[in-house]
Amino acid sequence: MRIWPGKPYPLGATWDGEGVNFAIFSEHATAVELCLFDAANSITESHRIRLEEQTDQVWHAYIPGLWPGQHYGYRVHGAYVPQEGLRFNPNKLLIDPYAKSIAGTVEWSDAMFAYRLGDQQEDLSFDTRDNAANIPKCVVIDQAFTWGGDQSPKTRWDRTVIYEVHVKGFTAQHPDVPGHMRGTYSALTSPAVIDHLLELGVTAVELLPIHHFVRDKHLADNGLTNYWGYNTIGFFSPDIRYAVSPVRGRHVREFKTMVKTLHSSGIEVILDVVYNHTAEGNHLGPTLSFRGIDNAAYYRLVDNDSRYYMDYTGTGNTLNVTHPRTLQLIMDSLRYWVTEMHVDGFRFDLASTLARELHAVDRLSAFFDILHQDPILSQTKLIAEPWDVGEGGYQVGNFPVGWAEWNGKYRDTIRRYVKSDGGQVAELAYRLTGSSDLYSMSGRRPFASINFVTAHDGFTLNDLVSYNEKHNEANGENNRDGTDDNASWNCGVEGPTTDPAVLELRERQKRNFLALLFLSQGVPMLCGGDEIGRTQQGNNNAYCQDNEISWFNWTLDRAQLDLLDFVKRLIALRKQQPVLRRRRFFQGRHIRGSEVKDLSWFKPDGKEMTDEDWNAGYARSLGLRLAGDAIAERDEKGRPISGATLLILLNSNHAPLAFTLPAHKRGIRWQPLLNTAVALESETTGTLLKGGEPYAMEARSIAVLQLNEK
Repeated sequence: MRIWPGKPYPLGATWDGEGVNFAIFSEHATAVELCLFDAANSITESHRIRLEEQTDQVWHAYIPGLWPGQHYGYRVHGAYVPQEGLRFNPNKLLIDPYAKSIAGTVEWSDAMFAYRLGDQQEDLSFDTRDNAANIPKCVVIDQAFTWGGDQSPKTRWDRTVIYEVHVKGFTAQHPDVPGHMRGTYSALTSPAVIDHLLELGVTAVELLPIHHFVRDKHLADNGLTNYWGYNTIGFFSPDIRYAVSPVRGRHVREFKTMVKTLHSSGIEVILDVVYNHTAEGNHLGPTLSFRGIDNAAYYRLVDNDSRYYMDYTGTGNTLNVTHPRTLQLIMDSLRYWVTEMHVDGFRFDLASTLARELHAVDRLSAFFDILHQDPILSQTKLIAEPWDVGEGGYQVGNFPVGWAEWNGKYRDTIRRYVKSDGGQVAELAYRLTGSSDLYSMSGRRPFASINFVTAHDGFTLNDLVSYNEKHNEANGENNRDGTDDNASWNCGVEGPTTDPAVLELRERQKRNFLALLFLSQGVPMLCGGDEIGRTQQGNNNAYCQDNEISWFNWTLDRAQLDLLDFVKRLIALRKQQPVLRRRRFFQGRHIRGSEVKDLSWFKPDGKEMTDEDWNAGYARSLGLRLAGDAIAERDEKGRPISGATLLILLNSNHAPLAFTLPAHKRGIRWQPLLNTAVALESETTGTLLKGGEPYAMEARSIAVLQLNEK
């Protein structure tokens, strides 16, 4: 086999039509061997090639005559001194960090660890067993794909509606998706799925992690799996488990087809990405890739004791973003997914971890600087989960311009208010109007706030109003996992019931949550399945449940169909009413000569709220008038934006009340548009109501009315 020197860039395995260039970084290695395999399940390599060329700590070679579909891995030589952060072990075949395709999955055995399991010295010992039979193989791919005229929809933030969903769970049981396609990337291209998304009105799907991940050993030992996928080992490779055709990298093409199809329907693709840690765990974890290639470069190690890892993620390790090559890995990965895979944005898991220059979270870190100036990535949608588990890791509101954030304060406030906790109206006012207290001072807009009431991590919406306690027994941890964030909802008996009164209250509370979500300024994120009342049977931490607990059940009863229709109406209302998706914060004053302030708050007696009213701890009801003629914004062509004036009435009391409709002048009328006290549209709208007259609000309900001055 001929071997040429090759080039140090691009990193990874790159086919040029005549052969393949291999390049891998390792700062502290003494030698690197490229291992070629005939198939993913091959036990021994067909060729083992020592990389003789090294440029700027990158080991490289070019092999003419190799083709896409070639399987490979690396063996890296060097010192094994864990106390100094060095964990080289050439007995372990390693995954290329830049692999564009990974075939197979980890098959757990003692050989997957660089030390001898059970040895009294633990990770200080050295294991000589070969793991080639148990490790996935990397695959050389052909990047060519007929994108045609594919373009990103580039939906403006103020018009964005995000749908968070798991690739497999969404379609695993869908009766209108062909059986062989269910649970795959291809399933998201099926007409039934596209129709559901379009009829719902969402503009973007946010996919739970699709980077190649590892099934944790302790889960495998207990017959479970890492269903959510927050355990990445391949930052360039779409996971093979979601492919119809996993042979020799074909799933990469399948992923691209999914993106192209969604784009053709005007739907953006956002990836949930996990760059804060890898699947290799703490010092007692397996050696799969980064640890064996250059442990000291890729991971944050404890000062003065490099045997151990800094853990800001709760997973055992933290990627070392302060190292230029690790930062390059992340940036190269992000650019790859945009330029080669055409995705439209990213949601960064535990994003605060990426901002830790030393120990403290630094909003001016190199990671932010590079993203902000990057001509490609700065134009994508960037969403932070603005916290990690380390000290000072809760950073809601502190990410820089250009970033949106999962607004955890929004979630918590909305939940407390709907539950009818007292003293929430002042906080609620900020959350409903885009959280200006969090974002305006830094120059950001309302769409910096990604609003949500439920997400993959926690109860589904149905379970949020149906269970007072978590029921995670199926996870095998005696119900100790997950969070206790849902004290007493007073929705009657817990769990499944046939009591009509309890069922109606639950349905109304679902409608209340959804109404607040889509009536709030900011960007709404709907947890996939909430629109059809999906249940996880009280499990609020279903990360390991790749089964009916997590999968969508598409057999819908009357109540679920009514809920789906209600969500469609809400999203349509949001799209029709510019005042619900403002690009700037409300000022609370007259704008451009408007007769009314752009935003006004009212008590149930129809009078405007006073400072004393805001501080009243008992208040559970209020109204807000959004002036449609006082938006003070312009569209893409510079034309002034205007729209209808809306009145939103909120009553979280356990009793009904009469809300006096405000009247800033004589002769105005209010037209009811929506009321969460009823499920059907025909029961919501009615005759025009005069300003100054009472409007009957049911207990625990929300109403929307539109100003009619004719």
